[in-house]
Amino acid sequence: MIKLTSLKEHYEGFKKIKKEIGKVVVGYDEIVEDFMVCLMTGGHLLIEGVPGVAKTTLIKQFTHVLGLSYERVQFTQDTLPADILGHYYFDAEKASFKLRKGPVFAQILMADEINRAPPKTQSALIEAMQEKQVTIEGTTLPLPDPFFVIATRNPIETEGVYPLPEAQLDRFMIKSDMGYLDPKEELRMLHLKNSEKEFKSLSLGDGFGLDMYGIYRKAHASNSIIEYVRNIVLETRAINELALGASPRAGEHLLYASKAQAILSGRNYVIPDDVKKSARKVIPHRLILTVDAELEGVSTHMVLDDILEEKVEAPKGEFKNT
Repeated sequence: MIKLTSLKEHYEGFKKIKKEIGKVVVGYDEIVEDFMVCLMTGGHLLIEGVPGVAKTTLIKQFTHVLGLSYERVQFTQDTLPADILGHYYFDAEKASFKLRKGPVFAQILMADEINRAPPKTQSALIEAMQEKQVTIEGTTLPLPDPFFVIATRNPIETEGVYPLPEAQLDRFMIKSDMGYLDPKEELRMLHLKNSEKEFKSLSLGDGFGLDMYGIYRKAHASNSIIEYVRNIVLETRAINELALGASPRAGEHLLYASKAQAILSGRNYVIPDDVKKSARKVIPHRLILTVDAELEGVSTHMVLDDILEEKVEAPKGEFKNT
C-alpha cells in the first residue's frame, strides 16, 4: 500500500486516483474532485444526473481505486429502514438474538435513487450521516471511520419519487450535477468501449483512502477567509428571493470544502477562489426560493452567483500561514 505523508505526496496521490478512474470512466474529473473533497472532510455527496451517465460506475471505480469498503442500496418505494440499518433476529440454535448488520456499516454507502424511498426510510439515514452511528431497536452502534454516503437522484422523474427533506439535504456537503459528456469526451468514451482490450482500474491498496481522510485540516484558513465564509452564509439569509438561507452547518461545510479544495490544488492555505469554487457546490441545494422567485425563473445558482460576484467582496492580501 502507498503511504502518504507530505502534502506533495497527497497531491501526487490525487493525480493517481484520477488517472486510474480515467481508465474506465472519462470526462468527469470535476465529479472525482467532489468525491475526494468529501473523502477528506468526511462529508456526504449527492449526485444528480439523468440515467446512463455512469453515476454508479464512477462511484464503484472510486471505491475500488481507494481500497475502501463499499455497499450499494437500490432505493425503491418499499425499501424499509431495516433494509439499510439491519435488524436483530432470533438464533434458535443459540437461543439468543443476534444482529444482522445492514449495508450502512460500510465505509462508503451508495444510496442509489434515494428519492424513490419513502420519507421514513430516507430519515433512517439522518442519524448515520450526522452522528456516524445508528440506533437499531434501542441499541446505538458506531459506523466505520471514515463513513460517507454518496446518493444519486434522477432530476427528471416525477412519479414514484419523494422530495428529500430539508434536514437531510442540509447534511449533504456537496451536490454535484452530473450531466452529459462533452462531445469530444463522449467520442473518447465510445472509442474506449470499442477497444478489444478490457480497461480496468488498479486499486492503489487497501486503505489508501484512509491516508486522505482528515488531511483538509493541514490547510490554513486566515481570519479574512473565515470572515468571507461567514459573510457569504449571512448574505443568503438577507436575500428577498430566498425563503430559507444557508444554515450554520452550511458555513462549516463551506470552510471544510474550501480547505480540501486548497489541498487538491497543491496548497496548504485557502484563497478566495477556493471558497468561491466550493460555494457553488456546497450552498445552492440548501437554499429555498420564494414562490415569486420561482415564478420569475430565478434559480438558487443565480442567487449565489450574485452574492459571490456582487454582494460579498472577496478579501485581499496575504493568505499564507505566517
